[in-house]
Amino acid sequence: WKRVKLLEKFFNNHPYLPHIGHLTALIAGLLLPLSLAPFDWWPLGILSVLIFLESISGGSPGRILIRFYLYSLGTFALGVSWIYVSINVYGGAPPILAGFLVILFILAWSLNGLLLGFVYIKWARYFPRGHLFAFPVLWVLSEWFRGWFLTGFPWIYIGYGHLSSPLAGFAPVAGVLGISFVVVLSAVLIHQFLEQRKPVLILGVLVIWLSGFGLSQVDFVEEKGQVTVAAVQGNIDQHSKWQRKMVMPILNKYTDLTSGHWGADIIVWPEASITLFRENAGNFLQGLDEKGKRSGSTVVLGIPDRDEDGSFLNSAIVVGKGQGNYIKRHLVPFGEYVPFENWLRGLITFFDLPMSHNKPGPDQQEAPLADGLKLSLSICYEVVYSELVRSTTESPDLFITISNDTWFGSSIGPAQHLQMAQMRALENGRSMIRATNNGITATINHRGEITD
Repeated sequence: WKRVKLLEKFFNNHPYLPHIGHLTALIAGLLLPLSLAPFDWWPLGILSVLIFLESISGGSPGRILIRFYLYSLGTFALGVSWIYVSINVYGGAPPILAGFLVILFILAWSLNGLLLGFVYIKWARYFPRGHLFAFPVLWVLSEWFRGWFLTGFPWIYIGYGHLSSPLAGFAPVAGVLGISFVVVLSAVLIHQFLEQRKPVLILGVLVIWLSGFGLSQVDFVEEKGQVTVAAVQGNIDQHSKWQRKMVMPILNKYTDLTSGHWGADIIVWPEASITLFRENAGNFLQGLDEKGKRSGSTVVLGIPDRDEDGSFLNSAIVVGKGQGNYIKRHLVPFGEYVPFENWLRGLITFFDLPMSHNKPGPDQQEAPLADGLKLSLSICYEVVYSELVRSTTESPDLFITISNDTWFGSSIGPAQHLQMAQMRALENGRSMIRATNNGITATINHRGEITD
């Protein structure tokens, strides 16, 4: 470690070699997404922060600021690479334009790191001895800020990587941001120990991790009962899904896939599994409702709808031995509505899809029921918002989330999306059914563990 410190002093003082410190920060940022799904090497998240802390030790304010930005750049460059698939493969943008838009997106969201660096430098100036211990607080504030600014992008939180580590025990009491805090605090304590060799610092790490392990042994909820479930995955190709000629083949496919599962307590079809407006699917839905009642099954399915003004709604309805509906409240920018519509619509076919004209549902909606069980529904992107999921239904019996992750292709996106759904189940102590058009469809228990 002493040799590393000598090298660090050399790199920071030599007129040409500080660039190695910049490169170190960039590499540290690239390590963070490897701690998340689908890689799930959670120790790399701690190592990522540890290396980054070393890269900003002893540098000038200008260099520190650059390294904060480069760290964020590395994190986003790898962590949200799946956006290219959405824009190029399914949005119809040429590779050069798609690449440009993705780079623009990454550069823009990486500015969040610049903001974090600026606040950190200001804090270090006034509290030189306590700046590192403020680092975990600033980190979590940065993640929180990113979760709501410009409608929010709560992706690549470092806490998501710890669903299977002892720190998962903090989720029911402090949520994913609480886990992020203790992960970064652990890295800070380890970094300080390597510099100061004070055993009390490692003792602090042990206390944090043993506390997390202890909390993970506590059951904060009791089982109310069991239900049998069928989650149906249609694997409908996104390029042809919304063609008029595909309406009946899609209906037939979902009907056929469900035929052997009537009698299950709850049957779930994914987001927009029916490509007819609700008003035009009356006969089909009536038949589904009657079959569900005869067999004792509740059917939850995604279907496009319209309000009285003709605005499009992304909705889920409940038929059979259940009732109610839910309208998606948090829409995806550019996917379900187009900011700066007058300038952007027509630029790429992605912006001209029917779903990009959607209107959000009301904040307060009556909970759908499945044979008396209160359901908390979320559609696609909504499941990544902790507070939204927590506030959808008061004291729900079960979580259901439906999605169409075809937009991500075979990238890392679907695995990240599933991991965030797992965290919502763990945070709230509720089992979850997740049905998607082409995967990853899963059942998740109240501990955030995939059961099937």
